[in-house]
Amino acid sequence: MKTALSALALAALTASPALANKAFVSNERGNTITVVDTETWEVIHEFDGGNRPRGITISPDGTKLYVCASDDNLVRVFDTETYEELQSLPSGPDPELFIIEPSGKRLYIANEDDNLVTVTDTETHTILAEVPVGVEPEGMGMSPDAKWVVNTSETTNMAHFIDTTDYTIKHNVLVDQRPRYAQYTADGTRLYVSSEIGGTVSVMDIAEDGTPTLVEKISFEVPGVLPEWLQPVGVKVTEDGSRVFVALGPANRVAVIDGETLEVLDYIITGQRVWQLAFTPDEKYLLTTNGNSNDITVIDVAAEKAIKSVQVGQQPWGVVVTPDP
Repeated sequence: MKTALSALALAALTASPALANKAFVSNERGNTITVVDTETWEVIHEFDGGNRPRGITISPDGTKLYVCASDDNLVRVFDTETYEELQSLPSGPDPELFIIEPSGKRLYIANEDDNLVTVTDTETHTILAEVPVGVEPEGMGMSPDAKWVVNTSETTNMAHFIDTTDYTIKHNVLVDQRPRYAQYTADGTRLYVSSEIGGTVSVMDIAEDGTPTLVEKISFEVPGVLPEWLQPVGVKVTEDGSRVFVALGPANRVAVIDGETLEVLDYIITGQRVWQLAFTPDEKYLLTTNGNSNDITVIDVAAEKAIKSVQVGQQPWGVVVTPDP
């Protein structure tokens, strides 16, 4: 028994300390990726992200960072520890936003210039399919079971529901002007689609077979802020679905929405031109990218208030946080 206890004590002493999560921010104008420690909120590194990096995501195991290098017409892949570029993936022209399936095998990429969604295999580095969608595809969302990918087309003003088994569109839902982002709830029963120029978030109930039904459109009103400045872009929903956070672009605010009543509860002031959002894995913090003030805002989710600003690169666009091991 004494030997066993000694071994346990030794293991505890020699165990590696828990590593903090890292936030990766794509800087659209600076052509860089900024790395932020989510414990100290300090910038710990910055590296070349290619030409006009925008959409950004991480492999499910946390080892690879994927970046839409829009003006390079490809996806660049980096090691999340060494920051070295590992390879590039074919993406179709002008990749802007994408989403990775839970297996990490397939990327679904919006190609704004060619009105396509490109499906790329991350292991073979080949294109599996090209799905014609509406004009100027932008947002990408995926159902939790990975059976559906939703693409939003900015000019057609639609959300297109793509069946991932055969890469065909099964449903189209008309939303408001210039849809930008699509976000499912964790249980897959609801979908939120933001419309930048329309100034609304469309709410859809999702049936068991994946069929969407538009049930509500949420609008926004802030005293002293012109209506045309209220431009919904990024959307994130808490795991329990109780809160929905919406980035409102040049309004410099994130809206807080009750996930049950769909009422707007509050507006959190951020940096200038708030664009995309990302939770830390424990949902303790929500990070925003602020393109015109070149910073990210750290929001305390429980308190629903901004607590810190961190300067990053030129015109931050997207943000993603490494998952817990």
